[in-house]
Amino acid sequence: RYPGQPWENFEGYWKFSPLSLVGNIKTPTMVLVGMNDLRTPPSEAKQLYHALKLRKIETVLVEIPEASHGIANRPSNLISKVAHTLAWMDKYRTSTPE
Repeated sequence: RYPGQPWENFEGYWKFSPLSLVGNIKTPTMVLVGMNDLRTPPSEAKQLYHALKLRKIETVLVEIPEASHGIANRPSNLISKVAHTLAWMDKYRTSTPE
């Protein structure tokens, strides 16, 4: 748990924020978020997604309805998470000789 609220301890929260490192990201990135996540709110995921778009990094935002931080806790959400992840990885898979 972080001490205080983000508006009371900006530096403490910022050093753990993915946004603080967005300038270093070069890899295509899938941002996956549960829409009921209180630990990492959807607004944070959207900020990361938009920051990557501004940097012209290939990215996609996947919002899982009615999911909390443990997206895979519900079987239907697990299926959705796996399907999106496999599709994203498939997009970048290079063919290898058999």
